[in-house]
Amino acid sequence: MKQGNFCIVSNDALTKTVYKMVLSGDTSAITNCGQFVDLRLPEKYLRRPISVCDYTQDTLTLIYKVVGQGTQIMAQLPIGTQLDVLSGLGNGYDTSVSGQEPLLVGGGVGIPPLYNLCKKLLSEGKKPHVVLGFNTSEEIFLEEEFKALGVAVSIATADGSAGTKGFVTDVIKSLDYTYFYSCGPMPMFKAMEQIMTTSGQYSFEERMGCGFGACMGCSIQTRSGYKRVCKDGPVFAREEVFG
Repeated sequence: MKQGNFCIVSNDALTKTVYKMVLSGDTSAITNCGQFVDLRLPEKYLRRPISVCDYTQDTLTLIYKVVGQGTQIMAQLPIGTQLDVLSGLGNGYDTSVSGQEPLLVGGGVGIPPLYNLCKKLLSEGKKPHVVLGFNTSEEIFLEEEFKALGVAVSIATADGSAGTKGFVTDVIKSLDYTYFYSCGPMPMFKAMEQIMTTSGQYSFEERMGCGFGACMGCSIQTRSGYKRVCKDGPVFAREEVFG
């Protein structure tokens, strides 16, 4: 974990409620895809945890959804704003167990961390297939960015306005894969558990107080007792959380 100042380079809307923020700063503490950062925002006591979509040596890309006062403040921050950022938080995904054809499954704002994961898998010579789930076509984001990486991308929308009508599970049923990685809401995970045929890893979305394991506010039940999503996760093996 490292605390530092980052400067907003851009902060643009991708959909009506989803924004992409690019910041410049020292990202040396980020060592793996799937980690997150904790932002201190103006007039807010608690920091806001945001998953890392992508990063370079000196830039950080975050994609977030406006769901409350904190993210509403984020959406209004202008270019040039300096933010206090805790970076290098969480454990990230283990790509050493992926096999040659891993499946990446994202729902809504759980999608962003899969982008850097996809890039890493490609750099290792793997052939990932990406499945993205949304409610409607108006909510779709990052589809073209994944396609630009040269990977297969499947879309599911609950209302059928784009891709397969239904949920990510309706797409997954017809696919072959060696392993899976996922990030999204718990209902999606529970639905996936009914059909997944391999081992995999889930990245959990939980409300956090401190973001680095001190407050225990984001603990979840696992087969080996309670674990902190911020410190022991956010990525957990399928077998550890669902058995």
